[in-house]
This record gives sequence, C-alpha cells and structure tokens, in this order.
Amino acid sequence: MKLRDLAHSRTGDKGNTLNVSVICHDPRHYEHLRAHLSAESVKAWLADIVHGDVVRYELPRLASFNFVLGDALGGGVTRSLAIDAHGKSISSVLLGIEVAEPNVPS
Repeated sequence: MKLRDLAHSRTGDKGNTLNVSVICHDPRHYEHLRAHLSAESVKAWLADIVHGDVVRYELPRLASFNFVLGDALGGGVTRSLAIDAHGKSISSVLLGIEVAEPNVPS
C-alpha cells in the first residue's frame, strides 16, 4: 500500500537541507510505520533528489516522524535553478513509497 493511505506529510527547508514530516492519520499506525519507514528506505526512494544523509527523528506522542534530508535542494533556495526550490512537492513524492499493510484495523 502507499504511505499516503496511512499518513500525510509536510515539508520545510533550511538552505540545502529539507525536513519532511510524516504524520500518521491514525496513531495506531505509528509503530507499524516505525518498523517499515526507515531513513534508509526514504533515502533509497528519493535517491535522485537526496544526495546527502537522511536522518529520522521519532515523535511518538505526535504519531509522526521528521526526516532531515541533506543535500536535497540543489544548493538551497537562493542557489538552485529547480522549479520547486523549497522542496514542497517532495512530501507528495515520499507519500508514494510502498509500505507493508498494517495488521491493526484502519
């Protein structure tokens, strides 16, 4: 199933670093995503965009994660020639990643 079926996402930028939050629609899916949405899987999914490290921060009380993507914005907003220099569309791209279906009822 697609990540978008279990979560929504927001992005923010700081220079050449992009933050992507993944927020569970239902807090019961947090542990499932914790097990199936790793920094490595995010980096692999966004390999054409992210050229630096990916770090995952866990926010269990908010049933969410914050992924910090290094070297992801072509040098940053003031240096990039990209159409989406702020990386706002990356949240939609990430929500297209395939994750295992959870065992908990939706």
